[in-house]
Order: sequence, then C-alpha cells, then structure tokens
Amino acid sequence: MQTLRARFALTYAQKLTLLAAVPLVLAVAAIAFVVALQAKALALREITTLETELLNAKKVELRNYVTQARNGFYFVYGSASPDDTAAKARVAQILAAMIYGEEGQFFVYDYDGTALVSPRETDRINGNFAGEKDSRGTAVVDELIEIARQGGGYHTYLWPKPSTGEEAQMITYVTSFPSWQWAVGTGVFIDDVLASVATARSDVLARVQRTFLYIGVITVAALLLVFGTGMFVNLRERRLADAKLKELTQRVFDAQEEERGRVARELHDGISQILVGVRYALENTRRRLERGDPRAAEPLAKGIDSLGQAVSEVRRISRDLRPGILDDLGLGPALKTLIEQHSSRTGVKCSFNTVVFRNRLDDDAKIALYRIAQEALTNIERHACATEVKVDLRGHRQGATLVISDNGLGIAKNNTSGGLGLRNMQERVEQLGGTLQLQASARTGTQITATVPLSHMLPPESKRPALT
Repeated sequence: MQTLRARFALTYAQKLTLLAAVPLVLAVAAIAFVVALQAKALALREITTLETELLNAKKVELRNYVTQARNGFYFVYGSASPDDTAAKARVAQILAAMIYGEEGQFFVYDYDGTALVSPRETDRINGNFAGEKDSRGTAVVDELIEIARQGGGYHTYLWPKPSTGEEAQMITYVTSFPSWQWAVGTGVFIDDVLASVATARSDVLARVQRTFLYIGVITVAALLLVFGTGMFVNLRERRLADAKLKELTQRVFDAQEEERGRVARELHDGISQILVGVRYALENTRRRLERGDPRAAEPLAKGIDSLGQAVSEVRRISRDLRPGILDDLGLGPALKTLIEQHSSRTGVKCSFNTVVFRNRLDDDAKIALYRIAQEALTNIERHACATEVKVDLRGHRQGATLVISDNGLGIAKNNTSGGLGLRNMQERVEQLGGTLQLQASARTGTQITATVPLSHMLPPESKRPALT
C-alpha cells in the first residue's frame, strides 16, 4: 500500500498544475452552464414570441374571413325574419360556396348542434353533433355554440384535415346569427406553425448542445495547454535545477579543495617549518648534552619558543576554520577580532561599528554574516589595494544588516564580480532569504551590504543578554 501511495504521489509541480486546472475546469463549466442556460432561455422566449405572433396573425386572418363573409350576405340576413326559410337557404348556399385554399371552409351549426353547412365534409350536413369531442377530450361543437352565444371568439381543438384525413390542430373563429340561432365560423390548421416552432426548438437544443461541445473542446484544449506548459516548465525547471545543483556541487568541491589547499599551505609553510626548526633545536640540544656542553640550554630555549609559535599558528588556523568566540560571545566580538587581526596583518586602517541588539541572531545568520565579512576582507587584501576598511553591523525592525566598505580599486576594475567568493556570499544570503547589494567603482571603492530578514532574529528571552 505504501509503495502504491509513493508511486502515485504527486510532485509539487503536479499539485500546482492540478491546483491551477481545477478552478479553470470549474469556472469554464459554470460559464458554459450559465451561457447555455441563458442562450436557451432567450431562444425559447423568442420562439414563444414568434409562435404567439404567428397564431395571432392566423386569428386576425380568421376574423377577417368571417367579417367579410358576414358583410357579403348581411343584406339578406339583415332584412330576413327568424322564420324566413328562403333567406336561410340562400345564406347557407353562399357560405357553402365560400371555400378557400386546400382546407379552408365555412361551417354553420344551429344552437342544438345540427350541422347546416359543411362543404368539405358533406356527410356531416343535417347531422347532430352535440357533445362531440376531439381525440384529447376537448369539446368541439358545444364549445363553438357557447362561444357564439357569447358574441364570438376563438376555439382550438384537433380536427381531421379534409385533404388527408389526419388529425391536426385547428384554430377556429366563430360568431353568432342570434335571430336565426346559428353559430357561423371558419378555421385554419396550424400544424405548419407548430412544425416550424418545433423545428426552431430542436435547432435551439442542437445549438445549445454544440455550444457545450465547443466549450468542452476549448476546455480540453486549454487543459492540455496548461498541463503541457506545466510539464514543459517542470522539465525545464528540473533541468535547470539539476544544472544548478551540479554547478553548486562543483563549487562546493572547489571551495573545499581551496580551503584544504589553504590549510595545507599554512601547515606546510608555517607549522611544518616551525616543527622542523623545533626538531633541529632538540637534536642540537641532545648532541650538546651528550658532549657535556654547558651551552646545551641555548638551542632548547629556541625550540621552546618555536614550539610556542607552532601552538599559536595552530590556534590561528583553528580560529579561521571555526572561531570559538563566535559561539561564546556572539557575532559582534567575533567580527571585531577578525577586523583587528586583518588590520594587524595587513597594516590597513580598519574601523568597526555596531549597535547592541543582545546577540539575537540565530546560528545560521551569525555564521553567514561572519563568512561574508571574512570573504570580503580576503578580497580586499588580495585585490582592492585599499588603505581603509569600514565595517558596520546593526539590527533593526526588518532584521540585521552588515555593511563592509573600502576605498580600494573596486570590484568592477579588478574583475572579481564573477568570482567564487562573491557567489558564495550571494548564496549564503539567499539561503537565509536575505539580500546582498554590491556598489563598486574605481573612485569610491567597494561597498557590500548584506541583510538578513527578521525571521532570523531570535526573541529577546531566547538568548542571554550579551553584546553582538
């Protein structure tokens, strides 16, 4: 189980990519849903509006048909009595002749439900259809008569088309001849309108589906781009990190070899020669003692002095490798000692200023600032040709700052800006999350400013009070 977990564990870059992709997917999904929903609602509203307008146009057309028909025979109806059979027959004949289009006709029912005029469905003439309903249970003849009794209006129902016999939806306008107790009207089939509306609705749904498909394709492409870019950046950063790691490792090896070479040279040129002198003095003393020479103590005294020099040299080398005063008294006294030794060794005038902040730097910061000062003084001794060096150390609200300045030739002139020493300073400060600033010119010399952040300052109670 642990092996599977380790195998499928995500790297930091993969987690970062996933963290960037999940909100993208959710945002695109939400946008796609809202856009599709709004587009669908807008299109359906437009379709509903179109359907209403088409139906209203049909209704107006039907009413105009009935009005024109009534005006055509009103001269007969207007002067006829309720029992004028001849006038009724003449009007019925006129209405039976008024057919239009493939399906259009006028119909007449008396208030009892008897069909008096039906030119396209002659088998219905003189039949009583009171209580007739369509296939959906909608009352037809009774409802038409009731609408006519109320003065006229529209009625929608299913009715067989005379041309095909297939049932379709019809809108009818009916009016009344009250003195004859007739319900007169005409209708029009609206299956073409309904088909157009259904086609429009299906087109809307298809467009919504295509919109979802397009957004999905775009989302997948964006995700592939994100993952591809993430993988590319990840691989590139990994290669750069590997290259930097190799370079850093090589620099560490170079620094180690340089330090070993320096220690070896000091041991060979200093301690080794002193110890050779001590050995010669001891052998000289032994030979004089064997001869009984009363001057045997002279080379012995010289050997003792040389041995003291060797002890001092060992202490100096040990102090350069890891100064004990840095751990015992803090950074301030250690820098002061380092600067005094540099001044006594090189003859360069050195000054050191500091502000007491009670040794509140942690060990990493103390070591880093001490090594930076040590490296800077070494560069000044080797390259700057300076006659004066100033070192300032102080704590503040943002952390601690070490400033080292000289009046020498400047790094830009002696071309040490890309050297190992400066890179070591930069990397030490970057590991602490701080900054390293360099200002150099042949006229004003060089100034190095190293700042460590407040995170490397210990609380006052964490350390015993002491000078920096």
